[in-house]
Amino acid sequence: MSQLLPTSLAAEYLGVSKAFLERDRWAGARIPFIKVGSRAVRYRLSDLEAYVEQQVRLSTSQGAC
Repeated sequence: MSQLLPTSLAAEYLGVSKAFLERDRWAGARIPFIKVGSRAVRYRLSDLEAYVEQQVRLSTSQGAC
């Protein structure tokens, strides 16, 4: 089972702000998240690792896959 991280730790892991993750959730969630109860949001470490792997590019002109 993958570790669940709160938004603050997920942001730290990715090197982004909490606001970045909040905007991502609001805009359609490129980064998968889990709702626990009615308010708590958690991120699986395995999903964060997969997201990072998907962002690998070989050149700055390479678009999203």
